[in-house]
Amino acid sequence: MRDYKLVVLGAGGVGKSCLTVQFVQGVYLDSYDPTIEDSYRKTMEIDNKVFDLEILDTAGVAQFTAMRELYIKSGMGFLLVYSVSDRQSLRELLELREQVLRIKDSDRVPIVLVGNKADLQDERVISVEEGIEVSSKWGKVPFYEASALLRSNVDEVFIDLVRQIIRNELESASNGNNGQPRKFSQANTFGNSSLIESGNRNSGMGYEPNNDIAGSSQVQRLVSGVYTKRDTNSKPSFDSKKSSKKNNKKSKKRSCVIL
Repeated sequence: MRDYKLVVLGAGGVGKSCLTVQFVQGVYLDSYDPTIEDSYRKTMEIDNKVFDLEILDTAGVAQFTAMRELYIKSGMGFLLVYSVSDRQSLRELLELREQVLRIKDSDRVPIVLVGNKADLQDERVISVEEGIEVSSKWGKVPFYEASALLRSNVDEVFIDLVRQIIRNELESASNGNNGQPRKFSQANTFGNSSLIESGNRNSGMGYEPNNDIAGSSQVQRLVSGVYTKRDTNSKPSFDSKKSSKKNNKKSKKRSCVIL
């Protein structure tokens, strides 16, 4: 069983904890309690292999910045999360991604871009097209819009991230790079990407190039103008443990709909 360390990054209040807890425990958090650092574990099967995932739910970008470098150094894959109802949260991700690439010393770091709170249509200020544009500028990293409340694309974003790590490991092994990710330019890495059609459909949105690496079972299709993606084989089995550290601030009721 392989152990993978995943890190959830983003501004405060974008729903990182809601996304993580919904994935690990299948529970929706309807209150907002600012996170300092929460660590979760989940064992699940992906593509007929069992993985033990350690997921670090971090503080917002503006808080506890000194700890962020440690998270990034130890992490193997990163969910970069913004809220579709908060434009500033997307701006903060631009700098955060650059920090991840600098610390990991590679431009081939497993990253998934997540637009959270997709169910808050009346409060939306960032369109799906803007998310796709950012994904393209980042070398067509996988992009999803998600909702923790509706459990839309919650499993998918984590499964996609694990598959990216697997592909990187296989590529590194085949290139004799001692398990370390090679440095690729975006043009060379994604220049020949394409989309394939799937017989499945979901309510969220995923956008990723098909790189034909490691026989991945990921499939994609274009539905009603929105790229969607679904895993047809993996069914997560819940076996989770949670160890958390939270501050003692009083929780405030908040509409937390994304993750």
